[in-house]
Amino acid sequence: MDAESLPYRPCVGVVLIDARGLVFAGQRIDNPSPAWQMPQGGIDDGEKPKEAAYRELWEETGVTRDKVEFVAKTHGWVTYDLPPELLGKVWGGKYRGQRQKWFLFRFKGQDSDIKIASEHPEFSTWRWILADEMVESIVPFKRAVYDQVIRSFRAYLA
Repeated sequence: MDAESLPYRPCVGVVLIDARGLVFAGQRIDNPSPAWQMPQGGIDDGEKPKEAAYRELWEETGVTRDKVEFVAKTHGWVTYDLPPELLGKVWGGKYRGQRQKWFLFRFKGQDSDIKIASEHPEFSTWRWILADEMVESIVPFKRAVYDQVIRSFRAYLA
């Protein structure tokens, strides 16, 4: 499969921070080894990226718009390519990777407002961690993206 001929999947990501500047990390339910990540997902047709970010945050964490404060977003789009072993296997084989716009939200609720047990759960458990620990905890092929995103939002993080 020629990855160069495939487009990137339009996507958003959410860096959710608590009052201390710690980052929400969810352990992926579909990965047998500990794989932690931040909420993220595709942008629906006609959906604005910020609206997609609020929707993905709610779908993956149960956190509603009234429990967060918008802080910042990445200036441009951040891309990553799938590793060869995943190319053609995820997202119906239609994409070479993702093109992401990231949003930073400050969580204003209580930990009990986070409900990862949804109709289609993404995470088996979650925790608040330091930003650098989040970068170390992501699957290797997304590490450069997470590093770039964390650097963009560094001023707001613990």
